[in-house]
Amino acid sequence: MTLQTKADKWNKIYEGSEHDAVHAAKVLEENLHLLPISGNALDLACGLGGNAILLAQQGLETSAWDISRIAIDKLQAYSENLSIPIQLEARDVTVTPPTANSFDIIVVTRFLDRTLIPHLIDALREGGLIFYQAFIKDKTGDTGPKNPDYRLAENELLSLFQALQIICYREEGTVGDLKRGFRNEAMLIARKG
Repeated sequence: MTLQTKADKWNKIYEGSEHDAVHAAKVLEENLHLLPISGNALDLACGLGGNAILLAQQGLETSAWDISRIAIDKLQAYSENLSIPIQLEARDVTVTPPTANSFDIIVVTRFLDRTLIPHLIDALREGGLIFYQAFIKDKTGDTGPKNPDYRLAENELLSLFQALQIICYREEGTVGDLKRGFRNEAMLIARKG
């Protein structure tokens, strides 16, 4: 898929979306106590920016990047309406990943490009944290991407981030009562240094 085609695809998805239903990801919402009291944060592949809003509300200098110009424009209007400062950029992170040692916090949810992982690790400052949540192959429902290439294999996040100190990991897959728990996704929090 070409760069323009990817942007067009996501622009079309976000065209009809509103912020009313936008929330931060569980990996971030349930672990706010791990955030530093200050620092630079990035919501990568931010979509409508639920994570970015929450990070900025916690007092972090927050950047939000997405390939969709429409998503960025909607997030800009929403954040300005709430008087929440966020540095926004329409950016294809697979072409222009974050630079080394540039963020204390990086949040990535429901976006998976395995070639980007080494860049994310490099982009963390010493002591920095990554919050990552993505769809898994061992699923109980039809949510998420149909293409299995965009789903994680069992414990794959642990392998992808093995260079970091794992703080928290959760992947329930199809174990136990399938009507309860955290299903269809894996979450990881890891620390550099």
